[in-house]
Amino acid sequence: MKRLWTIIGVADVVSSFGWYRHLLGLPEASPAHDWFGQIVDPDGTVLLCLHRWGDHEHPSLIGPEPSPGNGLLLFFRVDDFEQALERARSLAPELDEEPHHNPATGTLEFALRDPDGYRVMVSALEA
Repeated sequence: MKRLWTIIGVADVVSSFGWYRHLLGLPEASPAHDWFGQIVDPDGTVLLCLHRWGDHEHPSLIGPEPSPGNGLLLFFRVDDFEQALERARSLAPELDEEPHHNPATGTLEFALRDPDGYRVMVSALEA
């Protein structure tokens, strides 16, 4: 099996780590470093990696230009949609998109922005 590890540049790894962990309803944890952390499902699957902007001279992580999230959509499918919605409302003053039925996936979904401005879609795993 092959897996994709999506890495996004963030201003504050510790803060973003807590934000995603809370949104996804994951157990209390801390990132491995203040410059890098992995959001991991209980089964050990890496869901998302967070890397502080500017560290280690990675060409695509030098700085958030033109803007964080430009051309990137983080799309999470969750098995606890209603609880994820409650958690999202506790993290964001307002949602980008309120819960609605997506005819393409046949499921409920909503959208919000993470602390760095990335657009995050959360979709119910089942219709």
